[in-house]
Amino acid sequence: MSTPRSIHRPSTARGFALAAVTAVAAAWALTGCAYEEDICSSGEYPVMTVGDTGSACVRNEEQPPKGFVRYPEGKVPLKVDDKWDVYWRTHTLDKDGKIIDAP
Repeated sequence: MSTPRSIHRPSTARGFALAAVTAVAAAWALTGCAYEEDICSSGEYPVMTVGDTGSACVRNEEQPPKGFVRYPEGKVPLKVDDKWDVYWRTHTLDKDGKIIDAP
C-alpha cells in the first residue's frame, strides 16, 4: 500500500501577491515607461540662459536671475524630453529675445 504524498501548495496570500506583481509588470510592459518627469517642482517655473542652452527652475514668486529669461509663451518645456525640452537643447534666445540656434 502506497503512502499518500503531500503536495505543497503556495498560500493564497502569496499567490495573490505574485499575481498582482505579474499584472503590474505586464501593464508596465504594455504601456512602456509611462512615467514623465516634471522639468520643475511644484511652485516653480523653468527659465533658460540667454545665448546658451542652460536652464534652471525659479520659485513662482521670484524673477529669473541675471542671465536667465522666461521661455517664450507657448514654448515652455514642462516634462523631461517633451517637445519643447528637446527643441531648446539646440535653440536659445539672444539678448533681444530672438530665437537662434544654440552655439
